[in-house]
Amino acid sequence: MSVTDQDLALAAAGGDEAAFEALLSRNYDRLFALCFRLTGSRAEAEDLTQDICAVLPGKLASYRGQAQVTTWLYRVAVNAATDRRRRAAAHARAAQGWGDWEVNRRKAAAEESEQVAWLYRAMAQLSDTLRDTLALVLDDLTHAEVAEILGVSEGTISWRISEAKKALARIRNEEEST
Repeated sequence: MSVTDQDLALAAAGGDEAAFEALLSRNYDRLFALCFRLTGSRAEAEDLTQDICAVLPGKLASYRGQAQVTTWLYRVAVNAATDRRRRAAAHARAAQGWGDWEVNRRKAAAEESEQVAWLYRAMAQLSDTLRDTLALVLDDLTHAEVAEILGVSEGTISWRISEAKKALARIRNEEEST
């Protein structure tokens, strides 16, 4: 007597691993071919088939033997493909606009990097005292902390920062006029 797919499916639904393996062995190529037709891509078909195989033991618990196993299996595959397409569409909708955001973020980062590079080049043209003072202030130290480090008054730090700003503005103007 030959064991049918329906017999294997019912046994697999009851937890028979050997029946599940036999059922899958008989129907895997057919399932993969359907998945390929549903997706149009070998890689997508492989992923979809593997996803179906992973959930199939749980799905078999709902198989009652009222339809042919292949019909039931095809329904599972079509539902899985539909779910995959819905998830992909939802992901695409969620990702929409992020491309523009990323382009703008990279542009802003490049501009900031350019500005920082200019500042370092321009600072090299300052006197040592102005450059040292500005470097410390740019490191988020307070004027009081910088004054203590350099051994001068807080007022001197404020004056040096003012002078450094004037010098940097002059450097910028000279570069723009040439």
